Amino acid sequence: MKTLALEIPDALYERLERIAGATHQPLNVIVLKSLQMGAPPDITDVPSEFQATLADLDGLDDSALFAIAAAQQTPEEFGHYETLLANPSRTPQQQQELDQLRFAADCLMLRKAHAAALLKWRGRIVPNVA
Repeated sequence: MKTLALEIPDALYERLERIAGATHQPLNVIVLKSLQMGAPPDITDVPSEFQATLADLDGLDDSALFAIAAAQQTPEEFGHYETLLANPSRTPQQQQELDQLRFAADCLMLRKAHAAALLKWRGRIVPNVA
């Protein structure tokens, strides 16, 4: 654990104090929870194979993050994935291709979610995109 001395506005301190009193928790616990809730998303919560690609997003500007948040699989990619998935007698090569497509889809979904979370943390309004 590290100790941090921090000056905060009186109104914020009083609000945190009220919450601590109302919840019967120490003020430092409330402050720590507030920092944890308001911190940028933690990539250590995702599988290690995706962490590097998510860490790269932290340094991007807002326009790049908006583009990632809005990114979509092409209909062709999705259709090909669905076709491979529906085939119970896949060849080893088809299974490898399916695994790669699944990884790419998972990576895209996680990048979109992380980009949106970073934008929200930066105070931007992120439109709902599928």
